[in-house]
Amino acid sequence: MTDPQRSAEQVFGSNLVAMVTPMNPDATVSEPGLTGLVEHLVGTDCDGIVVGGTTGEAPTLTAHEAARLVRAVAAQARGHARVIAGVGTYDTADSVRRAQEAEAAGADALLLVCPYYSRPTQAGVVAHCVAVADATELPVMLYDVPARAGIAMEAATLVELAGHPRIRAVKDAKGDLFEAMSVMADTSLAYYCGIDELNLPYLACGATGVVSVVGNIAADRTAHLIRAVRDGDLDTARAMQTELLPLTEAIMRTSQGAIMAKAALTELGIISHATVRPPLLESPPADLKRLTRALAAIAVPA
Repeated sequence: MTDPQRSAEQVFGSNLVAMVTPMNPDATVSEPGLTGLVEHLVGTDCDGIVVGGTTGEAPTLTAHEAARLVRAVAAQARGHARVIAGVGTYDTADSVRRAQEAEAAGADALLLVCPYYSRPTQAGVVAHCVAVADATELPVMLYDVPARAGIAMEAATLVELAGHPRIRAVKDAKGDLFEAMSVMADTSLAYYCGIDELNLPYLACGATGVVSVVGNIAADRTAHLIRAVRDGDLDTARAMQTELLPLTEAIMRTSQGAIMAKAALTELGIISHATVRPPLLESPPADLKRLTRALAAIAVPA
């Protein structure tokens, strides 16, 4: 492991879970559901929990709800897993406020998504990220997800942002391995794979870890995968990625990650309801059948 990787792992962890936000049937946040889910996650090999990210339905969480979630998870996970708070929006001033609220609530680090919908220039992306990074003392993981943001963080932008002392890592949901390796070679930024289907190739190419949706259900498997790659045991790593294929497909390639992860957690009895907030809708029966088959194919601990 390189020094930037080791440093980033100490800050963010390596086996991060993009946690869902448990909800009641009326779409309010379920505090008992949250407690049970965090208990489940800290009982696995998960060493980082992303709160209020894409999988946590960030666009439909109020700032007050987001801060309460961070406070609750930080209190429960302390000593077991780092808490990384999703704070990015399309509004720089709002993102700054959310970052400060997350810091006050006990977050260990921030996840800052590329500003979405507004489609700023790359100079605008840099200004946005610097403003948020300057607003707290917390380390920042950038989140490059062009399919959702509408724009990508270009390689030159990432290299420029790497000069900020608190910008330490990238969650890459772009899927461009060549660019990722180039940025890792040119900077001290640590990379985390944000696409479950590509965890193995990213790790093999030097990523520090993963931010996994499937990890809500199978963080023990992603931890095993990370260890195997670090040990140079690619046969075991391939076997782990292959074992996860049916579950990854059922969660990531049907309705949507947040929807299907909640459905899986409900089926396993870890949370009580698969409720998502509109405009998301719960998964249709055909997708649930595929999910049930995938869960049966591997021994997932409830």
